[in-house]
Amino acid sequence: MMKNTPDYKKIYRDMIALKYPDKASLCKPILNKSQIQIMDIIRLDEILSENTDTEQIRNNQKLKAYDLKAIRDILQFQKEYGYNNRQLATHFRLSRNTVTRWKKMLENKS
Repeated sequence: MMKNTPDYKKIYRDMIALKYPDKASLCKPILNKSQIQIMDIIRLDEILSENTDTEQIRNNQKLKAYDLKAIRDILQFQKEYGYNNRQLATHFRLSRNTVTRWKKMLENKS
C-alpha cells in the first residue's frame, strides 16, 4: 500500500514560480535534491517567509502539522545544537508548550 504524501517539490516549485520568482536561486539547491526531508521543507518555508507580513506568518503557523519523523528530527536538532526548549521553539516558530508536549509524547512511546 502506497502512503499518500504531498509532492512538496512540485508544490514549492509552483509557489516559487508564481509568488516568489526572486527567491528561486535561494531555493534551487534544496529543490534539486533527489528527495527533500522535513528539515528542507522548514528551510524553504523560512526562505519564503523572510520579509513577509507578520500577520500572514501568524496565520501560517496555525496551519502547520508535524508527523512523528518531523518531530524526532526537530528534537534531534535540539540535541545537536544544545538548544533549550525556548531556543528551539523560537528557531522553529513553535510554542514552548508544543516542544514540551512532543518530548512527553516520545517519552511515553519509549
